[in-house]
Amino acid sequence: MSETTSDNARPTDPVGRVLYGIAKWLAVFGGIILCGMALLTTASVAGRSLFNDPISGDFELVAIGTGLAVFAFLPWCQMTRGNVLVDFFMAAAPPRMQIFTDVVGGLFYLAIATLLTWRMIFGGLDMYNYNELSMTINFPRWTTFPPSVLLMSFLVIVIAYTVGRSVAELRAGGHRNDPDGTGQ
Repeated sequence: MSETTSDNARPTDPVGRVLYGIAKWLAVFGGIILCGMALLTTASVAGRSLFNDPISGDFELVAIGTGLAVFAFLPWCQMTRGNVLVDFFMAAAPPRMQIFTDVVGGLFYLAIATLLTWRMIFGGLDMYNYNELSMTINFPRWTTFPPSVLLMSFLVIVIAYTVGRSVAELRAGGHRNDPDGTGQ
């Protein structure tokens, strides 16, 4: 469970490879957004310190960017088994038990991510219908929901895939990344 960045997380099947590639590029996209937010914050703090003139609405823009970045990172974390796990308790457990807990945890995560995605759709529609704007820069808040819903929908697909992958590993005798069931 601790081998989050090893080759064990890289899928060998065609669907998994496509999901892995998309998740990887979304994580890069999220990193670019976070770098932009860091630059924005730096510029705002410098403007506040040097010219007594911060960037107006910087906190709103950082909140929007950070939210999108987090949603962009989640599929990569799931695909590479990089989400928070209880390694302390599971490190000594047999591989089969570790995989079983991955399946159970994945099913819970799938249910929660599906519920959040479904509710985000309605949250975005409410923001649109009521024309809710951010306080400082009057940014239409609903515009952040469509990309967030798409990213969450992709996360749901990735979770379903990884749960299926873990079930296949469990059926293969508890061996990670064992598509042919040989245990090697």
